[in-house]
Amino acid sequence: MIIGKGLIANLFIEVDSDEVVFFASGVSNSSETRKEEGCLQYDLIEDKDNKGTFFLIELWESVDHHNRHNGQDHLLDFRKDASKMMESSVEVYKGFKIY
Repeated sequence: MIIGKGLIANLFIEVDSDEVVFFASGVSNSSETRKEEGCLQYDLIEDKDNKGTFFLIELWESVDHHNRHNGQDHLLDFRKDASKMMESSVEVYKGFKIY
């Protein structure tokens, strides 16, 4: 049984970049995203062993909910802010929660 659409994005931020801007934008995006219809989970996690490595973990009720999220201003702002600090491309893993 499929419960919802899941996604994990690995973000690699330059270690010497302005972390305050990244954190502020990431927290703002996460707070606004959690208010969206269909959002079951949306967490921004920093890797404890690798400074500048973050995981964005998302779980949505449906693909449609996730697709609507992709056009939200707060997400577009976060992507713009984060792109200025990226060390490499984002790695994205998509799937469906089954349990």
